[in-house]
Amino acid sequence: MTEITKLAAISGEGGLFVIATPLKNGVMLESLDDKKTKMVAGAHSKVSILSEISIYTTTADGSVPLEEVLKSLFSLYGENLPVTSKSDSADLRKVLTSVLKEADLERVYVSDIKKLISWYHILVKYAPEVLKGTVVEASEKVAEPIAEEKAEKPKAKKAVAKKAAV
Repeated sequence: MTEITKLAAISGEGGLFVIATPLKNGVMLESLDDKKTKMVAGAHSKVSILSEISIYTTTADGSVPLEEVLKSLFSLYGENLPVTSKSDSADLRKVLTSVLKEADLERVYVSDIKKLISWYHILVKYAPEVLKGTVVEASEKVAEPIAEEKAEKPKAKKAVAKKAAV
C-alpha cells in the first residue's frame, strides 16, 4: 500500500516516484508506473514529497494540502476526471475551483494545475488508495477557526471595556 508521504515528484522528470531507500548520497526512487524504473536522486535533484505540497488559497490559512485537493477530486469525480493535463486553461481552473473554491488563481498557475491533473491520473491508475479516505472540505476546515476568532474578539473587547470602566 502506497502512502502519500512516500510519493515524490522530481523537477525536470515526468511522473511520480516512490521513495524506496535513503542512501548516503541521496535517495533511491522507483517510478510509479509499469516500468518501475529505479534512479538515485542526489543533492542536485529537486525532490518534492507530495505530502509537503500545498495549493495556495485566499483563506486565512493561505493554503490547503495537496492531499486534501486530490481526495476532494476523487470524491467528486472518481476515476473519470473531465480534464487532462492538455485541456483548456479555463477548464482546468474550473475543475480546481469545483473542489477548492478559495483557490488563489493569481498564485496557482495553469502549469501547476496541469501537474496536479497529471499526478491525479497517475495516482488513479497506480495508487488509488492514496485518493480514498475521508475528505474535509477546505471551506469547512477554514470556516470553523474564523467563526471561533469572531466569537472570541467581541469577548476580548467587552473585557477591555469593563477594565476601562472600572
